[in-house]
Amino acid sequence: MRVPRLFLSLVFLIMLTAYGCSSSSGSSSSGTGKLEVHSPGNPSAEEVLTSDPEADIFQFEGLIYVNGIDWVEELTLTKGAQVGEIKKRNDTDTNFENEMSNKLPVGAKIFSPIEKKGPILLVESEGKILKYHALI
Repeated sequence: MRVPRLFLSLVFLIMLTAYGCSSSSGSSSSGTGKLEVHSPGNPSAEEVLTSDPEADIFQFEGLIYVNGIDWVEELTLTKGAQVGEIKKRNDTDTNFENEMSNKLPVGAKIFSPIEKKGPILLVESEGKILKYHALI
């Protein structure tokens, strides 16, 4: 009697594992029936603006930089070497490229700070120095 009970237990375990690992056509995390794949990496402009449509961002060297982070605003930073400038403004969609912003004007200068406090860049715009932190 022990062999059939062991055999049935093994078959049940295999079926349970197969069912749990199969992809059901009606289930997904978004409810659309499509499998969503989330790859690790840095957020895109689309992801940032989808979660916060009013975010003040620009893209530089493949990273999205955002303004208005409280702890970054409290830092005392000194403008160092100029590393770039805003070349395009995009306030209509979420397709961004390097040196493109949704709020900064074209021509705004991008500087690295002398103090190394993390992935922070300074932008000089309209006589003000603004602090932006990279989302990594």
